[in-house]
Parts: sequence; structure tokens; C-alpha cells
Amino acid sequence: MFSPEGPTLRELAVQALSSVERGYDLLAPKFDLTPYRTPDRVLDAVASALAPVGPFDAGLDLCCGTGAGVDVLARVCRESVTGVDFSAGMLEVARGCAVPEGPAVSWVRADARALPFGPAFDLVVSFGAFGHFLPRELPGLFAQVRSVLRPGGCFAFPVAAPPRPGSRAYWTLLGFDTAMRVRNAVWRPPFVMYYRTFRLGDVGRELARAGFRTDLRTLSEFGHRPDGSPRARLVVARRLP
Repeated sequence: MFSPEGPTLRELAVQALSSVERGYDLLAPKFDLTPYRTPDRVLDAVASALAPVGPFDAGLDLCCGTGAGVDVLARVCRESVTGVDFSAGMLEVARGCAVPEGPAVSWVRADARALPFGPAFDLVVSFGAFGHFLPRELPGLFAQVRSVLRPGGCFAFPVAAPPRPGSRAYWTLLGFDTAMRVRNAVWRPPFVMYYRTFRLGDVGRELARAGFRTDLRTLSEFGHRPDGSPRARLVVARRLP
């Protein structure tokens, strides 16, 4: 799973026994060498799917990490792109990366549950961060996203189809989540990261309650499952008046 230059087992253990913020501060210098970074294939698919929805003026990458998603925004936004994350270490790495040509790029340290912006954005995206929020936190998180979007703005993020019950991926994710629950029951501070709590049906209902109209767009680059359903979708939630 990891390249030789990636984090060692000891480094991962120290990260896992830290808080979420401290853990990512520690992992930041080697984060892009792990499987946790959103693959370019996903980023490219999302950029292609967003192109006909835009163009947009200002975009925000929510929980931007080392900034992989900023390139997506740079392709579909004309004026400005902002990355926001609560890990100073991740933002330090992001600032040191090459900035794509196009709109102005800025980085802000803040908690996604208390965003320091007014309604300044036409598009908010997020990649792979929702496992860090408990289900009870989603209403507040989505309300924060709505508060920073201009009327008619979009909140977009990719979701993968859940693994089939009994499959290797199913048992892998179940085992990971179970281990995290045990860890958080016996160790403080907690490290919130769960793969099976962000369910599309629940998410759709919470987005509607928060004032969004949601469309699902198939990411055809990832194909379909045997029953014909897509393996990956892009959620495009538009802010209602």
C-alpha cells in the first residue's frame, strides 16, 4: 500500500494514537505518498463532470489537505480558489506545492464546522474528508457549507458505491471501523475516521434539510457494477434560496 518513501509503521501508529489534527500534522510531509491521497483518476473525473455545470467564479476546497483538489477547482473556476483545512501541517505542504495557472489560490486554516467566510463562493468541493465527521455532525457541516455559498451555488463531492456484503472490501472496511471504535473507546484523544458512516441515502436527506437540491451524476470513468448501477457518482447539491 505504501511506497518505500512513505510513512513507517511506527509513524502511522503514532499518528493513529494522536488527535485528528495532530495526526495529520505528523503525516503531512508524507501524506501524498500514501493511498489516502485522492487519486488523480478521481480528480480528473470530477473536473470533467463539473465542467458542464459551471463555469464558476470562486471555489472552495473543504478539508483540502495537501491541496490535491485545488487543481480541480482551478480547471472550473475563473477568479479565485481557496483551500481550507484545520491541519497546519497539511496546509504547509499545500503552500509548498506548485500552484496551477489560472485563478488566484489562497489557503486558510479553519475548522469546517466553523467556516470563517460569508457567502463568497459559487462552488464548494470536498474529497475523502467526510469520514472525519460523525453522522450527528452532518447537519451542522452542511449548514456551514450552505452559509458560504452564494444563491444557486453548488456543493459537489464524489461518492463510491458501497462494497457488496461479504466481499473482501466489505470486511476490510468493517474491520477498520471496528478497530477505530475500539481505539476511541479506550484511548484519548479520539481519532474520528470511519468509512461506513457516510451513507448516500442519509446524506441526501440531510442535504435537503439544509436547503439543497441534490442531483447525482454518474462518473462513467469507473464503470458499472454487475447490476448496472454506477461504481461512482458525483453528488451535486445546489443551494436553494
